[in-house]
Amino acid sequence: MPRRLPEKTRNAKRKLRRRGSKRRYRPSKPFLQKAPIWRGQQLEVVIDDIGSRGDGIARMHNYMIFVPGGKVGERVTVKIVSVGGKFAVAERIA
Repeated sequence: MPRRLPEKTRNAKRKLRRRGSKRRYRPSKPFLQKAPIWRGQQLEVVIDDIGSRGDGIARMHNYMIFVPGGKVGERVTVKIVSVGGKFAVAERIA
């Protein structure tokens, strides 16, 4: 059986709790890297690794490119579908 609160505190307004500190590290824009590739670009890459979801991972200038269905050691021609801050997603051309 749940504990019942006294009548005084049951209807009392509660203070909002603060979470975390006011000071947080936020890197300024000069530290952000620009992607070395762009959307729609065609590249020939070598798959170095396999990702956690089974996609092949190729790297270009320390930038990761995910290629669905890629196998390690395979050389494929890909077209970049989407570009993010840390990685890109590509599809096979042939």
